[in-house]
Amino acid sequence: MTEAPAAPKARRQRHDREIIALAVPAFGALVAEPLFVMVDSAVVGHLGTPQLAGLAVASALLMTAVSIFVFLAYATTAAVARRVGAGDLAAAIRQGMDGIWLALLLGIAVIAATLPTAPWLVQIFGASDTAAPYATTYLRISSLGIPAMLIVLAATGVLRGLQDTRTPLYVAIGGFAANAALNAGLVYGAGLGIAGSAWGTVIAQCAMAGAYLVVVVRGARRHGASLRPDSAGIRASARAGVPLLIRTLSLRAVLMIATAVAARLGDTEIAAHQIVLSLWSLMAFALDAIAIAGQAIIGRYLGADDAEGARQACRRMVQWGVVSGVVLGILVVASRPLLLPVFTSDHAVHSTLLPALLVVAVSQPIAGVVFVLDGVLMGAGDGSYLAGAMLVTLAAFAPVALLIPTVGGGLTALWWAMTLMMTVRMLTLWLRMRSGRWLVTGATR
Repeated sequence: MTEAPAAPKARRQRHDREIIALAVPAFGALVAEPLFVMVDSAVVGHLGTPQLAGLAVASALLMTAVSIFVFLAYATTAAVARRVGAGDLAAAIRQGMDGIWLALLLGIAVIAATLPTAPWLVQIFGASDTAAPYATTYLRISSLGIPAMLIVLAATGVLRGLQDTRTPLYVAIGGFAANAALNAGLVYGAGLGIAGSAWGTVIAQCAMAGAYLVVVVRGARRHGASLRPDSAGIRASARAGVPLLIRTLSLRAVLMIATAVAARLGDTEIAAHQIVLSLWSLMAFALDAIAIAGQAIIGRYLGADDAEGARQACRRMVQWGVVSGVVLGILVVASRPLLLPVFTSDHAVHSTLLPALLVVAVSQPIAGVVFVLDGVLMGAGDGSYLAGAMLVTLAAFAPVALLIPTVGGGLTALWWAMTLMMTVRMLTLWLRMRSGRWLVTGATR
């Protein structure tokens, strides 16, 4: 009589241990990129508002160029985790190596496209005449680090699928420390200005990619997986990533529209938007740590033909997401007097930034559900649904955001539109989770 209620409690405790073991280290690795941007924002912000505005436009373009290929991490995590659940480690790592080769090829292509078009991209994105030269300089230099960034994505996906989030944490810590030191030294010590910030990020990213390659290559040799590029495997990796590419392009379109609208509101608004977006990204990646745990855990359960275990893990992770969102929102409100002076001493930027930051704090519980369910469905390989859901979200957000310069409301109204976007995402993902159609078992989907 007393043991029946203990079984659910024991399952929750087991899921909690799994989530904590994967999510805590994953958090450190996930926040590496927004921390890179935050360091750049803090260092460049004290050069002046035009420089910070230029960084805002360039970093949004750069992160778009990189983030559209985030499927290199997400799809690889899900596929590798399924094979881990099925007990086929050699095949798992082989697929991961194909993803790394694909990352290198894509990175080279992005450099070739970005270098000659940088001034045009900055202009199209709405940078002012004072901010455009800084944006162009930062974008051109930073694009040289894109192949390294994509290799980091692919290699991280392999390790997450193998249920290893500690190694990415160690690499991320080293990369962040190197980036901070290089930025300070090159921007102020060497007097390179915004160009020094870009070079510091490139060097740090290349060092991180090298560290990941050492770890993955050792694992491939240990399990007998080939290191040579396989054209069929590379094509298969690319095809598997297409739905997630559509999903990510739609999400990046949302962020690009938001930045373009902020740029047209003025230099003060775009500078404030850059700071809010940096903090929002940091919190998003913090919540995504639970989602990364979800990708690895859900993929492993489904690969082991345990649909009920996957369902229970999903429910527990949603609870974690809500609580984490509430905590993050409270932290933002409590720490805002300390946060603002870190990024800029411009009081006009402070006044514009504060109400938008409060909107972000209120929306964090919604974000907690969104990022967790996004990760769960990625872990299940449900990319086609994610693509369609994000297209619906983009269609709801775009007309609202684009009306803001006309109807007024400034940056605060823009971030209310971002909250609308997250609410639509939450509804579409929740409906899919409730349907159970994502619970497809087996070593491959």
